Amino acid sequence: MSTILVTGACGGVGSWTVEHLAREGHDVVGVDLRTPRGTRENVDFKAADLTDYGETKQLIEAADPDAVLHLAAIPDPEDHAGSRVFENNTVSTYNVLDAAGATGARIAWTSSESAYGMVFSEDDWLPEGLPVDEETPMRPEDPYALSKVIGEEVAKGVARRYGVEVVSIRPSWVNYPGEYRTRAAREGFDPETAELSGNLWSYIDVRDLVSALTAAIEVDVDGHEAALIVAAENFLDRDTAATIEAVHGELPAACDLSGDESAFDCSKAARLLGWEAEHSWREAEDESVAGPAFV
Repeated sequence: MSTILVTGACGGVGSWTVEHLAREGHDVVGVDLRTPRGTRENVDFKAADLTDYGETKQLIEAADPDAVLHLAAIPDPEDHAGSRVFENNTVSTYNVLDAAGATGARIAWTSSESAYGMVFSEDDWLPEGLPVDEETPMRPEDPYALSKVIGEEVAKGVARRYGVEVVSIRPSWVNYPGEYRTRAAREGFDPETAELSGNLWSYIDVRDLVSALTAAIEVDVDGHEAALIVAAENFLDRDTAATIEAVHGELPAACDLSGDESAFDCSKAARLLGWEAEHSWREAEDESVAGPAFV
């Protein structure tokens, strides 16, 4: 089994990832600002400030991991000063990816569908075509989106400099089984009064995100690749194109959406990672699944 270092190990996505890897028998080094209150077999928890390059490099060199999953970040620009979001995310991503690249580790990290710029934009706007894919131009304006776009440039640079494989995973709004926040959004939805959703009512189950992240450090890629990771359908139980048109007033000239399918195209993840979403809000909203016990 491999040694895998996971940053953001006490966060939502990070803790589910650590739990999955430990259950699979990997040796996991879980890094966060603080160690968790509990312990987990196969996991060595470390506390570090990832915006400090010395601490980051020391931990990664000591672990000598086969792979690094960088999941630590301030997840949105709304609850912190924008400068803090931008600085924390860009500096920590550089530090982790550069230090990991120097050890020759495989790398995957969480970018975001927010990188396209729609999610936290102050203006309702649509891309030139739907569905959105990895070739859709990015138009970031908020500090979170900017940090993710810059993070992907760091990923490309690390892949070039060290000759390692780096995958930037672009997940949508992450939800957790039995704790989905989609129900309230769906039940309160009225196309007559709703504002356009920046991610076009998309989401991803944390278990599907974890499976994409683990696949990203197992497959062979050529340098750097980016892949969208989004559930197959919107969470409104409505026709996607009709809903966008009703709320926004129009659709892009190029729009190829059918039924309630997601406005984000994950066909590249299927080709690159052999991945497809397995969980839907229809079952997961009420599903009882035990989460990580160490946090």
